[in-house]
Amino acid sequence: MLGCRSRDTSPELALRSAVHRLGLRYRVLARPLPELRRTADMVFTRARVAVFLDGCFWHGCVDHFSPPLTNREYWSAKIDGNRRRDWDTDERLAAAGWLAVRVWEHQDPQKAATELAHVIRRRLHHSILNGPSAQASTP
Repeated sequence: MLGCRSRDTSPELALRSAVHRLGLRYRVLARPLPELRRTADMVFTRARVAVFLDGCFWHGCVDHFSPPLTNREYWSAKIDGNRRRDWDTDERLAAAGWLAVRVWEHQDPQKAATELAHVIRRRLHHSILNGPSAQASTP
């Protein structure tokens, strides 16, 4: 596991590059909620959107995850714990008025970037029209 990169992986760089080409600016590996010790891969502070790029193995993708043949109990508990933490993070962010967006590493970065741009622009537009307090209820 020491050889696994924790940041700037190929899928992260591809997604960030695609989002940047669409004219969106973001913070990399930032905490959306300073009191919560969890970082998002990309944070759009004005839109209050936190993007997490989840690896198929580490987060148990239903399409691509296959459990290892050795040490199954350890890995099963590890992946389940990651999934529970992801759900908890999404819930905490939602309670604070943020939107958590999950992107799988196998998704096409250009398509994911386009969808992110729509979500972010819609939230920014909604907050301009309705004021910052209305942003908490925007899906």
